[in-house]
Amino acid sequence: MGLKYSRRFLALVFIVVFANFHGLNYAEKAPKYSFIQEATSAPEVSFYDYIVIGGGTAGCPLAATLSTRDAKVLVLERGGSPYTNTTKIRMENFISTLTDDSPNSISQSFISEDRVPGNRARVLGGGTVINGGFYSRAETLFLKEAGIDEALANESYEWVEKKIVYKPRAFQWQTAVRNGLLEVGVLPDNGFTFAHLNGTKTSGTLFDKNGNRHTAADLLEYANPTMIKVYLHAVVHKITFTTKDGQRPKADGVIFYDANGGRHIAYSKHESNNRSEIILSAGAIGSPQLLMLSGIGPAARLRSLGIKVVLDQPMVGREMADKPSNGLLIPYPTHIPLSLITVVGINKISNYFESFNGFDLSDLSGSGGAQPQSSNPSQEALANSTTNQAFLVQTIFGPISKGYLELQNTNVSDNPKLRFNYFQAAVDLRRCVSGMQTIINVVNSDSLSRFRFRNMTTQDLINMTVNRAANLRPRNPNATTSLEQYCIDTVMTFWHYHGGCQIRKVVDRDYKVLGLDQLRVIDASTFSFSPGTNPQATILMLGRSMGRRILQSRRR
Repeated sequence: MGLKYSRRFLALVFIVVFANFHGLNYAEKAPKYSFIQEATSAPEVSFYDYIVIGGGTAGCPLAATLSTRDAKVLVLERGGSPYTNTTKIRMENFISTLTDDSPNSISQSFISEDRVPGNRARVLGGGTVINGGFYSRAETLFLKEAGIDEALANESYEWVEKKIVYKPRAFQWQTAVRNGLLEVGVLPDNGFTFAHLNGTKTSGTLFDKNGNRHTAADLLEYANPTMIKVYLHAVVHKITFTTKDGQRPKADGVIFYDANGGRHIAYSKHESNNRSEIILSAGAIGSPQLLMLSGIGPAARLRSLGIKVVLDQPMVGREMADKPSNGLLIPYPTHIPLSLITVVGINKISNYFESFNGFDLSDLSGSGGAQPQSSNPSQEALANSTTNQAFLVQTIFGPISKGYLELQNTNVSDNPKLRFNYFQAAVDLRRCVSGMQTIINVVNSDSLSRFRFRNMTTQDLINMTVNRAANLRPRNPNATTSLEQYCIDTVMTFWHYHGGCQIRKVVDRDYKVLGLDQLRVIDASTFSFSPGTNPQATILMLGRSMGRRILQSRRR
């Protein structure tokens, strides 16, 4: 081979390696679904057996499953496609994508009444496109509470895992945290497992070995392409109902608008044995919001906004919750590869411990990245790269504390008012304090010693975290000396929103809305507590398992 051809060969090899390393290969192989189109192409009027509102974590597996029988399925997603720019959803871009609040971004930010910033997805694939990717199954208690058959749940988990879940590679920081948790007594060592077990374990991730994110949208590969239609940038404004004297209201259609402002109506095909349905899978925030905008909710509040009341249901929007998280920022002296959560510790006091490293967290900081205040702060740490830091966090089971969601106006694109009442329940605060004590022990463990600046004390880390806490709450003077106040002042979301349409309060155990016909809610808004250490595996499973249950009932 001549020199000229050798150079061409080497250049080709470089291009292939570069493409694989930076995720370009995944972009080329990303699913190209013929049934996904912009809502501008939708007819003014259409008819379907199942209309799924929200192509997110639950909506995608649900719709894919429903389409495998002789049923015509429509999915209405208010956001765009995750395949448009797969670089944005790679692991290294987790923080920048999550905090991008430009008009067409895939993450919509809000600030709760608790003065804690949060985010909600607006993209096909939902939260699986913007979250940390950690995948772990629910505890058995959750399945019993939700009325989900354990065998069906396991089959549904496996269906998801075959397509989008990976065993993570070993990362330096994750290994150190794992060893630190074991060292301080978060036992036993459970190795790699998807199961929810007390102790320390490594679990699944949505990121493959090259750092490419796989999402719920990938599960649409299971769909029958001739029986499903997915419209993007389809903003649902309300669900319509038919009412007859003496009969319950029946959901019969959905009004949605495309990106150009065009109005469309999709109707359910009631003539098909009266088994057509409209299914809300718009998430813990979107589903109760859309129910209210459609006239299902607390009557007095709806009337005050000029919304016609279809059903007075005061529990819509109630019992909202979010898992609080608190932790410590840990600068480290030498560069190590970044990592998102792959290791978790679960103790018997109902604390969960997780960590990630290598990201610039200044965009998450409510204080604009204030520097640590200390009697003797490490000058090395102050001069260190903003990406040479880790965040070791703890969150709690539940939580017990509950809040609410209320409409602020009738614009579906605006965020509703949200209050989660973090630590309102004393038991939640006690668990946070206990968890922070464990985190301090892990930080001081031998396993993490080589990732610490020697002249930076635990108190320095506490001071730093108080000053850079990712919320807009005032800082009390004793936040650096009292762990109770520290928990209250530094609380941040873990993005595990749930409630607002709970089982036995808004929906029955088949997820049908109480007092109405032909309408279900299938997503995290039905949860009374957040399952497992991370709910996404369970939400994915719920979409698949409920799809199967609906199809089984259709055959009867």
